[in-house]
Amino acid sequence: MLTDFTGRRAIVTGATRGIGRAVTLALLKSGATVIGVYGGNDAAASAFAGSCAQYGQRLQLHRVDVSDYGAVEELYLRVEEEFETLDILVAGAGIRRDGALAMMKRQDWQRVIDVNLTGCYTMAKFGVQLMMKRKYGRIIFITSPMGHLGFAGQANYAASKAGQVGMMKALSKEVAKRKITVNCVSPGFIDTDFLQGLTESQIREYKKMVPARRFGTPEEVAAAVLFLAGEDAAYINGSVLEVTGGL
Repeated sequence: MLTDFTGRRAIVTGATRGIGRAVTLALLKSGATVIGVYGGNDAAASAFAGSCAQYGQRLQLHRVDVSDYGAVEELYLRVEEEFETLDILVAGAGIRRDGALAMMKRQDWQRVIDVNLTGCYTMAKFGVQLMMKRKYGRIIFITSPMGHLGFAGQANYAASKAGQVGMMKALSKEVAKRKITVNCVSPGFIDTDFLQGLTESQIREYKKMVPARRFGTPEEVAAAVLFLAGEDAAYINGSVLEVTGGL
């Protein structure tokens, strides 16, 4: 049974596709108002908004580059003006630009770090400031087991995900006295378009790596996120909750 989030205000990044979409829908179904942030796929955002018409004004979508400090600051000024405070932040925006490190383009390294890691910094920095106004908050970074497993060809992605965990650990200690918790959810292989480009043989091999012998669903990750975002998780802080099928 989902927690009742009626009256809660949440920001979700990467909100219109994959795991972020599932988290946004789960929060809406549970009564929350969601400010959904997406990076650039206007068509996907428009389609998602149309499918959520039943939630009315409880869903707002904003196109924001989470690595752009000024754009994120402007978003939070709007949120503060309309809602005054923030209860939940789910930082799920992420990209991959794979390649062997020796051949990796500098811009591919930098862009992955900017979106995946710096994006968590910008969102959390301003999120904490709003949460401190009422001394309550839940911050959840969507990280990855690749941060400690480190697949070949994903040095930039692995570094960004390991960095998220380190930042979460530090931030959780900074804000705990103000009844703000900071945790990570770490999904393994999840059946989203993030896995596009894999061949059939790669899919078979990756599934063999998972003791559960299947990929997870976005809804299974969303359930973990909502648990950490709820009242019952008040004493869970500085933790990584893995949703990996035993990977």
